[in-house]
Amino acid sequence: MVPFLQLKSLYQERVWGGRALETLFGRSLTEARFIGESWEIVDRPEIQSVVQGGFWDGRMLRDVIAAHAAQIMGPAWPADKLFPILVKLLDCRERLSLQVHPPASIAAKLGGEPKTENWYFLKTESGAAVLAGLKTGVDVEQFCAALEDNTAEKLVDRLPTRAGNSLLIPSGVIHAIDAGNVILEIQQNSDTTYRVYDWGRMGLDGKPRPLHGEQSLTSVAANTEPTPVLLDTATDRERVLADCAEFRIRLRRLAVGQTLIFPAREQPKILSVVEGTLLLDGTELGIGTNIVLPHAGEFAATAVNTAGALITDNFTQLAWNAGCES
Repeated sequence: MVPFLQLKSLYQERVWGGRALETLFGRSLTEARFIGESWEIVDRPEIQSVVQGGFWDGRMLRDVIAAHAAQIMGPAWPADKLFPILVKLLDCRERLSLQVHPPASIAAKLGGEPKTENWYFLKTESGAAVLAGLKTGVDVEQFCAALEDNTAEKLVDRLPTRAGNSLLIPSGVIHAIDAGNVILEIQQNSDTTYRVYDWGRMGLDGKPRPLHGEQSLTSVAANTEPTPVLLDTATDRERVLADCAEFRIRLRRLAVGQTLIFPAREQPKILSVVEGTLLLDGTELGIGTNIVLPHAGEFAATAVNTAGALITDNFTQLAWNAGCES
């Protein structure tokens, strides 16, 4: 039987980060003061997830997929193609930069990668919000002028957030995560971010962080996506949170003892625990856990207590056609 893949968290220091991943999920963080990101699933040349436990313990995700591509990703998956999804946990103690990821139509021309992402809000503080999308009627020229006089924030929609909200941010949409949000981010396998404004902040080295004005404004001008819509899932037992070309994400909430069944020989999936605890093949999976369910494996996850999970799939076809090359 093909086992599920649980991976070691890779913690990233960020000037806007904090220690919430330690307090919320019972994790032991590094000595770095500001941990803003935990990379939970990543297959990139510059950074690699490592399997934790099980038959492939200690092996890099890339090596496991290369050796067992058909079992993990499906019979048509090339062994040298990267896993197409990157999963992170974000601790936004302070607000992030106002930024954008290049649309697929122009990403290669700008020397970057498109990055459509979905945010599921695990915890929020009072007054927490995100900025997402230019307000109706605002054009790139107005936005550029507002950057010059430090009023750009007024031209971007502000969406108050609370735990259980979900928001899809397509490539090309200007955005910023405000302070007080802890987020599960599920995204295309990309690490291209263009900062357009950083609130006059200094980086960890005490110097201003680089801005990418030309690339940012070119990306905003090329955007064809509508303003993102924040979903409230507080009363949902089951809901599709995102269904786009890059991936699909479904929410399932479970009563005690209820089981999710994942038959063998279906597409690979990512299972993310967002509430409570699931039991899978004798392993307890608590909130904040993200695992890969291979194509060839058969799995059953049972709720130990009232629990919630996100199931991410439909990510192999786009990656097969274009992008995510090694």
